[in-house]
Amino acid sequence: MLKIDMHSHILPAKLPRFAEKFGYGDFIYLEQREDGKADMIKGKEYFRTIKSNCWDAEERIAEYETHQTQVQVVCTIPVMFSYWAKPADCLELSRFLNDHIAEVVAHHPKHYIGLGTVPMQDADTAIQELERLKEMGIPGIQIGSNINDLNLNEEQFFPIFKACQDLDLAIMIHPWNMMGMESMRRYWLPWLVGMPAETSRAACSLIFGGVLERLPDLRVCFSHAGGSFFGTIGRIEHGYNCRPDLVAIDNPINPREYIGKFWVDCITHDAKALQFILDHQGSKRVCLGSDYPFPLGDLDIGKFIEEGDFSKETVEDIFCHSTLEWLKLDARQFL
Repeated sequence: MLKIDMHSHILPAKLPRFAEKFGYGDFIYLEQREDGKADMIKGKEYFRTIKSNCWDAEERIAEYETHQTQVQVVCTIPVMFSYWAKPADCLELSRFLNDHIAEVVAHHPKHYIGLGTVPMQDADTAIQELERLKEMGIPGIQIGSNINDLNLNEEQFFPIFKACQDLDLAIMIHPWNMMGMESMRRYWLPWLVGMPAETSRAACSLIFGGVLERLPDLRVCFSHAGGSFFGTIGRIEHGYNCRPDLVAIDNPINPREYIGKFWVDCITHDAKALQFILDHQGSKRVCLGSDYPFPLGDLDIGKFIEEGDFSKETVEDIFCHSTLEWLKLDARQFL
């Protein structure tokens, strides 16, 4: 069975000192360590330590093959988005990252699929890079759950989404810049509470803002199993029903009608939670994802699904068919 991990992150082994080049900002750079790892430095502050499997394409292949996975979809780490930067500078950073991902894919076409990143803070600049990504053969992009604290339904972002539909590019939405970050740093709460809420924020914004209604052919996948969206869909729908004056002001359609019209990955870490999503979404809209190589991800890459009580058809849909449909790719190119 073809097994595609559609949610993983990668960086180049070396990053330019963009802050020095541009003269401002907390752009990420890497400090290599003697133990073979690297420290990500954000501006002048330590951000995270990463291992070589965050940049070594060959090492990654050997590692994910131990989980019977043949292909990874790779995209940048969300902290690299840099939506706060000047659009031209963010474009330069995005191009650097996108060129690296395209190079990884070109060297390992049966093992990697790439998703690009674009300067979402400026539609014209973003569309310029979308067109280049299309020419490069990259099938989609990864974007954040909010853009500088603005929700994705804001009209300034609509041209970008329309361009993705027109160019036939898929979108993965990843939580970042989590709400409440400053007030709940203890216990890793931004990652445990903020991230699921961010993903639901993005889904609700695109639904209630009418973006998915206006762009019915837009292929969107929400990471981390849709975050808290499915767990709170009853409350979301009830809010729509009881206070349409607050909720249905831009789109009169029940939010439940959009279930099954977008994709989510399977990162629930729990077979019963995944079954709950499958009951709503159907197996053809749930993709295998790991969030590799980060520890909060499913680094066994779907083992809990293989060991669960799921039908062969459901497993095959999750492991490859859903991702291939989302990205409009043919399985034969990886066999």
